[in-house]
Amino acid sequence: MKLEPIIQSLLDTDLYKFNMDQVIFHKHTDLSGEYYFRCRNEGVVFTPDMFEEINAQIDHLCSLTFTKEELDYLRSIRFIKSDYVEFLRLWRPIRDYVETRLTDEGVLKIVIRGPLFSAMQFEIYLLEIVNEVYFRLKYDYRTLRKAAEERLDEKIRAFRSGKYTFSFAEFGCRRRLSREWEDEVVRRLASETENCVGTSNVMLARKYGLKPIGTYAHEFVQMYQGIDSIPLAYTNHYALEDWYDEYRGDNGTALTDTVTTDLFLLDFNRAMVNNFTGVRHDSGDPYEWGEKMIAHYRKYGADPKTKLLLFSDSLDFDRAQALYDYFKDRAKVSFGIGTFCSNDTSEEALNIVIKLQTVNGRAVAKLSDSRGKAMCRDEDYLEYLERSVEFRLNRESGNP
Repeated sequence: MKLEPIIQSLLDTDLYKFNMDQVIFHKHTDLSGEYYFRCRNEGVVFTPDMFEEINAQIDHLCSLTFTKEELDYLRSIRFIKSDYVEFLRLWRPIRDYVETRLTDEGVLKIVIRGPLFSAMQFEIYLLEIVNEVYFRLKYDYRTLRKAAEERLDEKIRAFRSGKYTFSFAEFGCRRRLSREWEDEVVRRLASETENCVGTSNVMLARKYGLKPIGTYAHEFVQMYQGIDSIPLAYTNHYALEDWYDEYRGDNGTALTDTVTTDLFLLDFNRAMVNNFTGVRHDSGDPYEWGEKMIAHYRKYGADPKTKLLLFSDSLDFDRAQALYDYFKDRAKVSFGIGTFCSNDTSEEALNIVIKLQTVNGRAVAKLSDSRGKAMCRDEDYLEYLERSVEFRLNRESGNP
């Protein structure tokens, strides 16, 4: 291995992986899934050296287990339950679940197959590995690090001067330049500004005494598409019900756009409005989305000022400030900022994802509020899902 191990703790992942996995552990251990890697940047080439290093890093990842201290930390998070922590005491990443391939053109292929409660955990670890290997082997790392330091200095000065006044969480695991750089970013933002309220990275939250932040991702709603007994256009309903049953409002920020926000709102009824503390935006026009959510809260007699609008879609700090200024007097507003925290350098960041594509042998998909974000290997299924969503929207929209 040319590089030192990139993943050195199984806590080096986003909190929502544990949140989602706990629900699966308690309710859906019969589900199996397939996840596929995709690089959305044009013209990115992975070399044989990169491929060899990525595989060596995955091998190391699969040698790790949770330490007693790490398990004790997870147990200290109030909504993580002791039986799930005991499961994690036995769990480890299994190498046989991960298949990698490099094409002659330098396209990296990664597929994860296995029980959903185990396969889902690979996503963040693998994205962290791919990012760091790519940037360390393609560029002069010291040059990138210097550019990142200069840009972080500028951001901190902007908070201190009052140019930026919003609160945010660091969401940079999956797109980070390196493990050591994300560590430095979190340490400095938390200690040198009053605005960083936490991080999605559980390892760094533990290290710096910060709040670990996160609820669930698109894959959580997608997985219900693979359950035979659930109609496709009602997956949000069952996901919300299971989430509330598990957490009783103690971990309650709902992601709205897995199968479009308009469909989500049909299931975000009076009970769910009251039971969830807020909602997260991840695609589509953020201003239109915010107005739509405020109107929805008012429809059910909830004061939007008591509810959180969490924006997390490809944000930089200037866009976040503009959104904060627009909504701050009408709702609670916060932000999850990823790439522009952890990989803001002189080179373009990789836009890489690992997405759930099948559950129990059935295709699943994310529609989102931005058509370009849809990712599905089965175009016929994607069209069928779109028709199912459209049918329910046409039938039920406007009903109280």
